[in-house]
Amino acid sequence: MHAARIRVIGLPGAKQLHCLLVWCPSVSLSLWANAWLAGKAAPDDVLDALSVWAPKQSVTAYDAVAAGHTGLPWPDVHDAGTVTLLQTLRAAIGVPVGSGLMRGTINVVLPVPGDVRGLAPGTQFEQDALAAGEAVIVSNPHQPGAAVGLVPEFCYADDDDGSQDYALTELCALSWTVYSLPGAPVLDHHELGDAEYTLRSAVRSAAETLGAIGLGSAASDVDDPRGLVEQLLESARQHRIPDHAPSRALRVLENAAHVDAIIAVSAGLSRSDSPDRFAAPIAAGLEPLGTQSSSEARIAGDALRPLTAVVRSARMAAVTAILHSAWGD
Repeated sequence: MHAARIRVIGLPGAKQLHCLLVWCPSVSLSLWANAWLAGKAAPDDVLDALSVWAPKQSVTAYDAVAAGHTGLPWPDVHDAGTVTLLQTLRAAIGVPVGSGLMRGTINVVLPVPGDVRGLAPGTQFEQDALAAGEAVIVSNPHQPGAAVGLVPEFCYADDDDGSQDYALTELCALSWTVYSLPGAPVLDHHELGDAEYTLRSAVRSAAETLGAIGLGSAASDVDDPRGLVEQLLESARQHRIPDHAPSRALRVLENAAHVDAIIAVSAGLSRSDSPDRFAAPIAAGLEPLGTQSSSEARIAGDALRPLTAVVRSARMAAVTAILHSAWGD
């Protein structure tokens, strides 16, 4: 009996530095803004990274306190542009650019139902970040109570037909809303080495389980499952990562991206072309490709489902390592 083939690849060389998956705008903003504040990137690098997501960016304050922390207009709220977004981040941190105190002042959260760590409970920020599945948290090292959170939202052109199919409507902007937070959250620290080991172990376990019920690559209903995985990866390889990123963090991101794509293909999902959905987690009731019975589908689903949480943790560990590396860690 042959084990299912789930390949976790490594980096073939330095050429991979700028073609790894960045799966959500919050990661792009946090990595590049952090690099800019650390003196490792230019403002244009931040703007270029965000422009890949949408041609226009805007930023508004959700409340008066957030406006006070960031200098955004209030109470006459109007959308400010991308340059103002950089000014907003600098004002929220409240210390000179390049200061060592800024290490750890920018963080990413990837909340999912049942795991909202890092979000202020009972706040509008918690609700909106959970709905988006992502957010950036910026804290002021001199004033812990002056933390703010940013949540992105994609804006599409008006559709006269009232269609809800984002693949058929034009993406016109990415809007960031800034919320005041009751304080800087205590975030879990993900060890990169542990995350990489857990990811590899989870993939191996899933492969063995799928192989035990005969679900290798040959059992798939897709003519070329490996090709489909590569197509999913290629669609997002235009997103760059700062040069200071540690090679191990890059490897973990690449492996996590491959596992995420394999999960999507194995679940029989076709990902939307909309830029706000590069991840497609396994949900209850989805039947993995190649299953011939309900029992096989249940076993395969049980094998694949834990991988989504492992991928999320691995990505968080890699992003944290890249953020810290900008400050000499």
